[in-house]
Amino acid sequence: MTFSIGDAVDRTNLAVVVTLLFSVIGVVGDYFLKLASQEKNSFRSPWFYIGFCLYASTAFGWLFVMKHLKLATVSVVYSVAMVLLLTTIGVVFFQEKLNAYEVAGLAMAIGSLMLLTRFS
Repeated sequence: MTFSIGDAVDRTNLAVVVTLLFSVIGVVGDYFLKLASQEKNSFRSPWFYIGFCLYASTAFGWLFVMKHLKLATVSVVYSVAMVLLLTTIGVVFFQEKLNAYEVAGLAMAIGSLMLLTRFS
């Protein structure tokens, strides 16, 4: 079976989308872990087990992603998406405030993601 360049691009784009989806699942898992951290017995909290299961559920899909993307690309896409999504969760659900340096850092993270996807 042969694959064309179009097939490779489609698989790469799908791998990026799956990576972003895993970022969302990871952030939802982090949300539940944050709730668990506020409990007296964090490891006995149902929030801990929900967060743990969400993280574990992504392991199978990472194999697909890593077959189609460089590890460096996966790490940057995943990390930047996690930073942006976790910041949003912190601000919206936990009323955390951002200072000017943090906002500048977020802008640079978005810029790095744009450069990576443009030139990779």
